[in-house]
Amino acid sequence: MPLAVAVAAALVLMSCSSEQSAAPSSVELTVFAASSLTDVFNKLGDDFRKTDPAAHFRFNFGSSSTLATQIVNGAPADLFASADEDNMAKVVAAGMSLGATQAFASNRLQIAVAPGNPKKIAGPADLARADVVLVLAAPTVPAGKYALEALKKAAVPARPVSQEIDVRAVLNKVALGEADAGIVYVTDVRSASGRVSGVDIPEIDQVTARYPVAVIKGTKAPLVAGRFVDYVLSPPGRTTLASFGFSAP
Repeated sequence: MPLAVAVAAALVLMSCSSEQSAAPSSVELTVFAASSLTDVFNKLGDDFRKTDPAAHFRFNFGSSSTLATQIVNGAPADLFASADEDNMAKVVAAGMSLGATQAFASNRLQIAVAPGNPKKIAGPADLARADVVLVLAAPTVPAGKYALEALKKAAVPARPVSQEIDVRAVLNKVALGEADAGIVYVTDVRSASGRVSGVDIPEIDQVTARYPVAVIKGTKAPLVAGRFVDYVLSPPGRTTLASFGFSAP
């Protein structure tokens, strides 16, 4: 069943009439989304507006752990898209989701290095070299948690010089030459094409990130929020996700 229909069935008449009264002008959706979704969600928002011109988006991108905490503490949001299932589970456990969560994409890890890979990093083992300055996302952040899992699989000791607030901060450290390498998502390396290069992590050491999305209880635009989720899950939405390097959930 499309999420927009399921959400509509769960709403009280007051919330429905409230949104209907706002429909003739415009509806603003506040979307809390993992920082790795920055580029693709901006694109999906633009594309969705072609089908629903009244919709406007206010995106709040950041680490999924920080966003989940903000939502649980009452920050106003219409949608939450997480880079992991654990942080979405915190939002669900707090009773903040409206209807079921939906998995919409997955991602894989890659090592970001300077263009041309001047340190000749060939894989995870090289990240332990004394001449390699490594940065990771903090372990409370999905990308940091996944990176530590991958390094553990590869039996590589993690010695990052810093632990960043989200995966885009890791990417920027490498792009700016402040670090030789960082573990990010394949989608992040693609987004920074020309500013970083990517080194693949072997399949045996890979960790898959799965992305769920949920409409947040208390939204003033539940029907439009549900339609946006349905659009993300639709064939055009999946095509856009794939074009940015995301895989099926």
